[in-house]
Amino acid sequence: MSNQEPKETFIGIDVSKDQLDVCVHLHDNRQSFDNTEKGISSLITFLRPLKPTLVVLEATGGLEMAVASALAADQQPVAIVNPRQIRDFAKATGKLAKTDNIDSGIIAHFGAAIRPEARPLKGPEAQALDALNSRRRQIVEMLTMEKNRLSSATKWTRTDIESHIAWLEKRLKMVNTDISQSIKKSPVWKAKDEIFQSVKGVGPITSLALLTSLPELGVLNRKQISALAGLAPMNRDSGKFRGKRTIFGGRAELRAVLYMSALVASKHNPVIKEFYQRLVKAGKSKKLALTACARKLLTILNVMVRNGTKWQDPVIKNA
Repeated sequence: MSNQEPKETFIGIDVSKDQLDVCVHLHDNRQSFDNTEKGISSLITFLRPLKPTLVVLEATGGLEMAVASALAADQQPVAIVNPRQIRDFAKATGKLAKTDNIDSGIIAHFGAAIRPEARPLKGPEAQALDALNSRRRQIVEMLTMEKNRLSSATKWTRTDIESHIAWLEKRLKMVNTDISQSIKKSPVWKAKDEIFQSVKGVGPITSLALLTSLPELGVLNRKQISALAGLAPMNRDSGKFRGKRTIFGGRAELRAVLYMSALVASKHNPVIKEFYQRLVKAGKSKKLALTACARKLLTILNVMVRNGTKWQDPVIKNA
């Protein structure tokens, strides 16, 4: 009887709009399936006998969600990974030139070497709220572009741009209403939303971003939650050289929202304001001080969600 450990199986899936390219790591086994309901069903039938240790997909702007949700529903261990991580890994292993594309083989190799954690996916309601938030962000971006065009528009195009702005503002109002109703329908989301917005500096937009982009809030410790949001300072040391600590990675859109909240809080929230002024007096740049405020604000919110409590100055000061 063999004492060999059973071999682990890592699967990489390269997702495109029309196709799912699949690679089984260390096996000469590559398959392609249509990115349709029927194709995804065939993919799951193909994977079941393999009993994958991990199935890895790139985050591709939402194209991956249908197959990822189906795999998760089939109890397959799924990890959705930031494309930059896979590209950096491929470069480090000499498998990617500047103009090359990531393929399923590289993704499978990444899964076997790095072993990203398989996490449960958002449920249908959370995915719907996330989609509404993304749509809201798209409409805001379009509004900004059209308003910028309006400032230099000629008389021949001004009327058309103004009409489009009016239409976009109407759509934005409708999406905001849908978002508000979705939050109110969920007791959990409603409770968290009330906790978030009890903090001066945190408004509906930041609250929505936290609900959709940081479900781990209240579960992880302060260092872990800061790293997820990309607010944990990273060392840049080499030998005797000691570089400035910087923040990078994490969930960039969430980080941007938290930075703006910190800017408001540094003026109107007594705890954050005091913290900000102390850092500036100590010689920190305003940008660095605001980043630290964003991190502190996130730490406070993490404690509040964990304890299920709203803002209370005496309790929060030592968070």
